[in-house]
Amino acid sequence: MLSFLWSLLFFILALGVLVAVHEWGHFFVARRCGVKVLRFSIGFGKPLWSRKDKTGTEFVIAAVPLGGYVKMLDERVEPVADADLPRAFNRQSVGRRIAIVAAGPIVNFIFAVFALMCMYMLGVETVKPVVGNVPAESIAAKGGVRSGMQILQVGDRETPDWEAVNLELVSHIGSSTLKITVSEHNQSGQSLSLDIRDWQFDPDKESALLSLGLEPYRPAATTELAFIAEDSPAEQGGLQVGDKILQANGTPVQNWEQIVDFISASPDENLNLQVSRQGQYKDIQVQTGRREVNGESQGYLGIVPRSEPWPESYRITRQFGPVGALVEGADKTWRLMVLSVEMIGKLISGDVSVKNLSGPISIAQGAGVSAGYGLVYFLSFLALISVNLGIINLLPLPVLDGGHLLYYFIELLTGRPVPEGVQEIGFRIGGALLLLLMTVAIFNDIARL
Repeated sequence: MLSFLWSLLFFILALGVLVAVHEWGHFFVARRCGVKVLRFSIGFGKPLWSRKDKTGTEFVIAAVPLGGYVKMLDERVEPVADADLPRAFNRQSVGRRIAIVAAGPIVNFIFAVFALMCMYMLGVETVKPVVGNVPAESIAAKGGVRSGMQILQVGDRETPDWEAVNLELVSHIGSSTLKITVSEHNQSGQSLSLDIRDWQFDPDKESALLSLGLEPYRPAATTELAFIAEDSPAEQGGLQVGDKILQANGTPVQNWEQIVDFISASPDENLNLQVSRQGQYKDIQVQTGRREVNGESQGYLGIVPRSEPWPESYRITRQFGPVGALVEGADKTWRLMVLSVEMIGKLISGDVSVKNLSGPISIAQGAGVSAGYGLVYFLSFLALISVNLGIINLLPLPVLDGGHLLYYFIELLTGRPVPEGVQEIGFRIGGALLLLLMTVAIFNDIARL
């Protein structure tokens, strides 16, 4: 329950910030173009708070925090007094209307740069992309990747950490080859070519990394418990953080993998564990839970081990001054923009399944998880969603900013506006397509729960 409330809180916070940023772009440029703004609303429905400024614009925070809007004076919506006609949106030149509509997505991209700039100024603690185990017969193994190699580049993009590697791998979905540059034992980089013609993976079951056989290096897990899930079999059985497991059913355990094997092989069974707790030996009996993993029943307790510390040579902090952070933020924002457009193209071509679409539930979970890791990760999450919000709004669907821009560019080329009847049909088709996409995304979210 607490996890749900935490995710909901930061989902509302993230969405509120990003909607405010997007609508402020429309608002700011509309004001600069001399258009009268009647209302600036964050959310829909019943106003929870409102006030008017000296120009008559009403600022509103409404009850349903799933979007927002800027209402401008427009003859197509309601009668306009003769004195206010020059300030009506529909009376503006097509260039000004394009600027007003495009300002929302553009400010989303600017905000992403700013968020990432702040993130890099604060500093991001991460680890080098050093490969751990490489399963035999995997795509990576066949391409010559070995344990201990560090991935320096994917394609022509440098990859300082695993996040960068993952982004670049996803961008190669649908390609026939994947070129990576690796380094072994701090030697100079060598280029490898992976054959990915048969590369397929389900992002709900595994990551792009693991599907290729690129298991990130992780320090060895100890037999000491670092985390116990709320309401889990382990908590109900009396296990505590800091307990060190010594025996399972009378058999001494030497490593974490041995503990996992015991638990997985015993769904819905009692396990007798001997643990060391604050220097004392305790015998604890716990009943494992049961869950389905790839169609197979496995036991679980809901415990996470403490790991040995990371080697200092693997740990890095990506921190820059204001100028360097701005450059890094702009570069990553551009990469996210390109990747978002590429993913839309891959959805259309079929290289990426519609099952990969995510909706508000996944976004809420992402908001909660990123906020739990700290401010720098929440800033990264905000930047990612802001870029996606900007790209989605630029899609040429008439109900979105991109659809309005499409009509205005047609008007710019032909010298006359698109007929109202054609616009109305476009709005209906666009609304139906958008509703379909939202339905698929929400269905995918529910299926992942």
